[in-house]
Amino acid sequence: MDTVLQDIVLGNSDEIVKKWINEVEKNSVHKYSLTISEELFDSTNREFVNVIFVSVQNQGSKDDLKDFAERIINFGWPLNYLTEGMQAFRRVTTNFIIERSETLDAERFKQVLESVDEWVDPIVNFLVSEYSGSWESTVSLQKVALQELSAPLIPVMDGITVMPLIGTIDTERAKLIMENLLEGAIKHNAEVVLIDITGVPVVDTMVAHHIIQAAEAVRLVGSTCILVGIRPEIAQTIVNLGIDLSKFPTKSSLRKGFQSALEITDRAVVNLKDKGNEMENMIDSLNKG
Repeated sequence: MDTVLQDIVLGNSDEIVKKWINEVEKNSVHKYSLTISEELFDSTNREFVNVIFVSVQNQGSKDDLKDFAERIINFGWPLNYLTEGMQAFRRVTTNFIIERSETLDAERFKQVLESVDEWVDPIVNFLVSEYSGSWESTVSLQKVALQELSAPLIPVMDGITVMPLIGTIDTERAKLIMENLLEGAIKHNAEVVLIDITGVPVVDTMVAHHIIQAAEAVRLVGSTCILVGIRPEIAQTIVNLGIDLSKFPTKSSLRKGFQSALEITDRAVVNLKDKGNEMENMIDSLNKG
């Protein structure tokens, strides 16, 4: 940075900061006033301008700028908060230098003004790059989390697991369903896997193909797959399309599918009250004997 510019900026930092904050608040407060508190907005602005001055003092150190950009992303604020803030700082600094132009000769004055751009532009580019990179990383992590939630395999009993599906099924999601089914069936030692499509709005040829593939894969690892949640309109569509689902059991509801799963695993739901009455009857018969 030009030494004259550095002296001007650091030597008049209080006045420059005051003018910058006034301009930022005037131009941006309406964008954030509905979503954040005035205190947070004010403290963030002061932190922003402090980070800018730290970059001046540290001769290009960008660690604080990087940390600040990450915090802005965590706040959920847009990129233009950073870019508009830096442009406001450029205007304030330039105007401040112009007001004191009489202290510099024409050539030196031109050099100082040019050095403002040479100082601000790299900071803007760095902030944009850091924001974009951090945002892509955040989106990637969120995508992974959503994918894991989009096809969960839930163990409900020893040997019985359920995968509830909601929403449309495309090729990418079908691949995830297949992976989760196989990994979950082995992990939970599942004898029966229930695939619940109650929340799937449309079952066309492609969706049915993916489901059949998933069921066949489950069979190959030693588990039985039951497709449940087949609504009347879905059943009609399957018939009209000539889709063959005869290779594995299908049920209209999760409840009926669970009953079948109990039968396959040699289990039954027993009413404890009835069992108690049965025991009492056995005891009475023994006493009579």
